[in-house]
Parts: sequence; C-alpha cells; structure tokens
Amino acid sequence: MSRKQASKKKVVLPILHPNAAGIDIGATEIYVAVPPDRDPDSVRMFLTFTADLNALADWLQECRIQTVAMESTGVYWIPLMQILQDRGLEIYLVNAKHVKNVPGRRTDVSDCQWLQYLHSVGLLRASFRPAQDVCAIRSLLRHRDSLIEMATCHVHHMQKALDQMNLQIHHVISDITGTTGLAIIDEILSGERDTEKLAQLRDPRIRASQETIAKSLVGDYRPEHLFTLRQVLALYREYQGKIVACEAEMQRLMKAFESRADPSSLPPPKDSVKKCKVMNPARAIALREEAYRILGVDLTTIPGISVLHVQTILAELGSDMSKFRSSGAFSSWMGLCPDNDISGGKVLWSGTRKVKNRIALTLRMAAQSLQQSQSALGEFYRRMRAKLGAPKAITATAHKLARIVYHLLTTRQPYDDSVFAKAEERYRKRTENRLKAQAQALGFTLVPAEA
Repeated sequence: MSRKQASKKKVVLPILHPNAAGIDIGATEIYVAVPPDRDPDSVRMFLTFTADLNALADWLQECRIQTVAMESTGVYWIPLMQILQDRGLEIYLVNAKHVKNVPGRRTDVSDCQWLQYLHSVGLLRASFRPAQDVCAIRSLLRHRDSLIEMATCHVHHMQKALDQMNLQIHHVISDITGTTGLAIIDEILSGERDTEKLAQLRDPRIRASQETIAKSLVGDYRPEHLFTLRQVLALYREYQGKIVACEAEMQRLMKAFESRADPSSLPPPKDSVKKCKVMNPARAIALREEAYRILGVDLTTIPGISVLHVQTILAELGSDMSKFRSSGAFSSWMGLCPDNDISGGKVLWSGTRKVKNRIALTLRMAAQSLQQSQSALGEFYRRMRAKLGAPKAITATAHKLARIVYHLLTTRQPYDDSVFAKAEERYRKRTENRLKAQAQALGFTLVPAEA
C-alpha cells in the first residue's frame, strides 16, 4: 500500500459498548441518540415532564440499551438519572468540558450523537457520584450551607442598621449574634435606652469592660433603623431555626447508615472537639461519635481536621472509597495534584487544575489552620510556605491531608503521627548535615547550642 493510500485509510475505533446511548439534556427538551441499527429514528426528542421521562426510559429498554452517557448540566440531569437507575441502566455522568473540544457540533442532535459515539468506543469517563443515601446527606448539607450564607447576610444587615444609628457594640464585642449581642439588641428593640442597664447584660466572658460597652451604645436611635433591625433580627432567628431543623434531619438520616465501628471504643476527644467554637461542644462530640460509627475511623485525630471537616467528608464521599483506585486518583479528582501541559519537549503550563470540589476546599481550610500547629504536618506546612509561598503551601498540605484521609478510610487504621514525625526527623538530619557541610566549606564549625 502506498503512502497516499495509507493516508486516506479510515481508522475505525473498536466498539466497546455496543448497547450505549447518548443524551443531551436541557431545561425543557432532552435529545437521545441510540445506535442506528436499533431504531429507524435513532435520535428522538423528549420533553422534561415525568411522563415523558418514563417514555424515554421505555424507548431505551425497547432498543436494548444498557448504558447511557449524559452531561452534568445544572441539576436537570437528576430526575432522569434517578428514573434510568431505577430501570437498571448504567449511567455515565460526564463532564461537559471533556466532550466539547471537537468543533463543528453545535446542535442538540449532533451533541447527543457525539456523546453516543464517544461512549460506545470507550472514550468517556464517568464522574464520581456516591451512593443514594450519601447523596441525601450531601443535599441537606449543601442546603444548610445556603441557609448559613443567607443568615450571614442578615447579620450584615444588623450591623448596617447599628452603624446607621452609630451604635458601635458590634465593634466592641466579637460576635453580635452571641449571648451578649442578642440580649442587648432585644432590650434595645423592647425600648430600653439606658446604656448602663444595657451594659449590665454583658457576659463575663466578654473582654470589653462594662464601661466600654455602655459607651458604645450611645447613638441616634432612629425609628426607621430600629424597624429594619427588628425585621432582620427576626429573619436571622428564622434561618437559625431552619438550620437546626436541617441538622436534625441529617442526624436522622445518618442513623440509618451501616455501622463500621462501635462508638464506645472511641478514645476521648481532643481539646479542639471539647472546646468547639463553631457549634455546641456536646453536639460536636456526638457528631464525632456518629462519624466514627459510619466511617470506622476517627478523622479528627488528624491535625487540622475538625468535626465540621469530617461531616463534609462524610456527606460528600461516604465510607466507600472503592471507586478511587489509589490515593493519587483521589487527589487528582479534587484537583490537588500538580498537572502540566508539555508539547515539543517544552512545558507550556504547570500547576493544579481549577476544580470546584467541596472536599478540596475543606482540606485547604484544614491545611491553612496548621500554621501554628506543633505537629509534623504543621512543620511541613511552614516549610512549604517558606519555600513556595502560602498559596502553594496550602495546596501541598491539602494534598498530603487528602492522601492521609484516603489511607485511613481504606485501611480503617488510626492516624499515627509517628510516621510523619520520623520523616520530619530525617529532614532535620539532612538539613543539619547540609549546614555542617556549608560551614566547613567556609572554614567554620557548627557547635550545638546548650540545652
């Protein structure tokens, strides 16, 4: 065969999934493509009503479809995915960025056909989606985060109303929604204007003196701002009630999870759990025990990992890590691994991918909290910060935390800080030897300092 004939020869990829379909999802219309030999009309359009989704599932079963690829478009894919899963079909939820790199396919019909072809030849990779019971906890946790954000907006409105009346109480105490702040605001809204009486509501734990608090409460009490303050305070408390109800529902759903460990064998919590500032300490201890029962390991023993971090990991991942083949794959899924783009032997780009992942954000926050930690992970973070700067140090430490979390969840072994302490000791020894060599080269001798 000549070179010209070889260049014109069409390369046909092997069909790995012959019973594959592709679905392009929209808000009101869904386009479905099946192999051309399954139906004369191999591409059909369905509306997004429930009856139409059931008709779509019936048609796929008539065409002997076993696996389906669809893009994760907003939340429109969720109802269809649940119906197809109930019918026993295997669903590949793919990232839209992975299938949009080829130009010339700009219609819904061509999109679903392109998805069907890529899936049939095995070029699509399914996104991670936990079990349904974990998804239920995840939905409630994300809803609670939204409630907290909206409650925070009303706290800002409260502070704005106080600023407009020149009441500086929120600058004197650290939390306007704490015991002292809410007690003073309630008395102000009930008509009390005596600053001395208001200052007597000060909690003993407040650092500011009673005289400072009384001075901060002298202002211009305007009726329009008091009206605004009353409304936003009521809205804040309404959201707080919704948050409590959401957490109670999460606790109820968590009771149904399979037990992997006995909470009675859990060692005493560390001080960060006993003195939790973001939630009631008793509730933090109860959440730690429940997470230990479900996960089979206490993640709060990892430096930097708090009870709320464990709750996020549980709600986003669950206890089954079998879908990640290694700790490297787990870190790559969160976008914590270094990536690069090399062409022609030159590095065109190097860095971490931009991935929106709640667990990655949680681990980054945990890594940032290690700045003052005296643990081996704290030493690692400070060393990376001195070498790479704060942003890259946070990513590197979050990557190490991700590998630790993966190891603990897959092996059910408790966290052992001695492993990292030995690594830090080896690093200190290498640093000492390097400094001795540099000093000797300059004609000096290093002498250990006396204890």
